[in-house]
Amino acid sequence: LTFLSSFFFFLSADIISTVEFNHTGELLATGDKGGRVVIFQREQESKNQSHRRGEYNVYSTFQSHEPEFDYLKSLEIEEKINKIKWLPQQNAAYFLLSTNDKTVKLWKISERDKRPEGYNLKDEDGRLRDPSTITSLRVPVLKPMDLMVEATPRRIFSNAHTYHINSISVNSDYETYMSADDLRINLWNLEITNRSFNIVDIKPANMEELTEVITAAEFHPHHCNTFVYSSSKGTIRLCDMRASALCDRHSKFFEEPEDPSNRSFFSEIISSISDVKFSHTGRYIMTRDYLTVKVWDLNMENRPIETYQVHDYLRSKLCSLYENDCIFDKFECVWNGSDSVIMTGSYNNFFRMFDRNTKRDVTLEASRENSKPRAILKPRKVCVGGKRRKDEISVDSLDFSKKILHTAWHPSENIIAVAATNNLYIFQDKIN
Repeated sequence: LTFLSSFFFFLSADIISTVEFNHTGELLATGDKGGRVVIFQREQESKNQSHRRGEYNVYSTFQSHEPEFDYLKSLEIEEKINKIKWLPQQNAAYFLLSTNDKTVKLWKISERDKRPEGYNLKDEDGRLRDPSTITSLRVPVLKPMDLMVEATPRRIFSNAHTYHINSISVNSDYETYMSADDLRINLWNLEITNRSFNIVDIKPANMEELTEVITAAEFHPHHCNTFVYSSSKGTIRLCDMRASALCDRHSKFFEEPEDPSNRSFFSEIISSISDVKFSHTGRYIMTRDYLTVKVWDLNMENRPIETYQVHDYLRSKLCSLYENDCIFDKFECVWNGSDSVIMTGSYNNFFRMFDRNTKRDVTLEASRENSKPRAILKPRKVCVGGKRRKDEISVDSLDFSKKILHTAWHPSENIIAVAATNNLYIFQDKIN
């Protein structure tokens, strides 16, 4: 991989909380802790500047969510963007959904490069003219102007979640989407804001009996009736909306039996699934827990077909990771466009890639030192005790405050976006 672009932000509100390519890969959106959405656009290839091929530059920035206060519950609602999902492009404008803990918004991003001039009732400054001075009719004409990108909220979907929204997913019918919180999943129509349908509810009658929460949910990429959701108990449920309106009964239940020899105080915490993603083909599901990434075949529920160790060297550090709360970090995972490689984040600004065909894996680092134009990323290795080689880093010197939780992969090319706290790095395969 070679370095392509980087964007550094300096305030705590600039900590990136989600990263998402659109369906063509021409745009990349990030959401941050301060409620802002920043959209980057890919540069068009130029014969004069072939070295700038594929670079991404800021296209639009807008404030998506503001901090709110729930007076009934005396709770502050953060403005932090939890998730962004693009809708497929239907016309010249782009549409995306963004959500904080409670409210989902549909945004339209459009370009304006012309303005009308020559109004009859207004002068050039926009002031109304005296009708008695108007002696002739003019036809307004469109004049070129500097390109302006406008973001306008088209729909606001609110007041449907008691708990914090952790996932949104657009259905393959492109008419509906779902939003999931800790205990419920709601189905929305993109055109209707004043009602949603509750399709999953795992809230017990007595909250003291609560044993698990929903951690992530996603629609099947091709079948509009199917979706999955994962839980803090390390289980995945596949639901079919044709079976019943309330999908409390799952169609399939994916769970790997725990190895008794690995049982410890931390077993339940590290088995919680932080992310679930369908493959592009829809045949497989990928899940990320604290130490591993697993790939499941939809036709086999009792165990995953592939398990990849992300940072097994942290197994001996679980006690200190529990004390500094890092054990509760929620790492995401992504497929490449052909479902042959998977990527997920780790600590010390490391991110991991696993090739499903060759079974090779690599650890790479996103850092400012590497962010020179066209710099090639060198693989990193972590040493666990014993003698440390020159190019290795000791597990005891890893920086747990530097973590890569959010990553994205271009839908068709080997271009990746990696969010390292409040820095965004974009890399591409040197073959391209």
